[in-house]
Amino acid sequence: MTPESYVAMVDVTLRPLADTHAARSMRTYLLDQFEFLGIRAPLRRQAMQAGTRYRWASPAELLDVAQRLWDKPEREFRYTAIDLLGRHARLLKMAHIPEILRLLQRDAWWETVDGLTAVIGQVMHAEFRSGVDVRSACDEWIKHPDYWVRRCAMLHQRGWRMDTDSERLFHYTEILSEEKEFFIRKAIGWALRDYARWNPECVRDFIEQNGARFSGLTVREATRHLAVRATFFANRLSTTRTDVSTHADLTW
Repeated sequence: MTPESYVAMVDVTLRPLADTHAARSMRTYLLDQFEFLGIRAPLRRQAMQAGTRYRWASPAELLDVAQRLWDKPEREFRYTAIDLLGRHARLLKMAHIPEILRLLQRDAWWETVDGLTAVIGQVMHAEFRSGVDVRSACDEWIKHPDYWVRRCAMLHQRGWRMDTDSERLFHYTEILSEEKEFFIRKAIGWALRDYARWNPECVRDFIEQNGARFSGLTVREATRHLAVRATFFANRLSTTRTDVSTHADLTW
């Protein structure tokens, strides 16, 4: 199967499932920025189950498919591309990440950014465990002018468990600590909370020593499942900043 024929198959599979009422709801949920077919994730993934299992001969073909799916206006095609890249992430290496990062920046919003960040994280984790240096790339991203790329740098180690480079994690939080952007503040908290699942004492100590530098949103996200001494919160209340959210976890 060629990339062209694969994308045509995806189109023929998904379009008959379109739901205009659901599409309006999805569009509204993402602030009327994007077009949708109106297909919920479980139905979309069920419809594409056989297609995502297709074995690609090369990373170039896989990335060509992702690019072609990204070119379509409806968001469900991009979600399908993310699922496809995630399933076949073992084919990808550090050399392929710049192309994924370019996709991440196209019509970016949190749901596609976080989906592709998870793929990038998979690839980088496998490379890291093979002894490849992955830090230098992220050290550039954390200072990137596009805050979605900075968010990717902050979140790429989620799921790495005890392979997490805690020095890099904490250093990145400090670099981003003064940012006003909601999606960056949220990302810092999520990254810390994820690592706290595996190394709670390390994150607790970091928050208690440095938490005053971060927004209230960041601290709440970081400590959601973490016992932090009451004295820290008592001292923190007077400096907590207000964060207004237009973001919620994707439920479709």
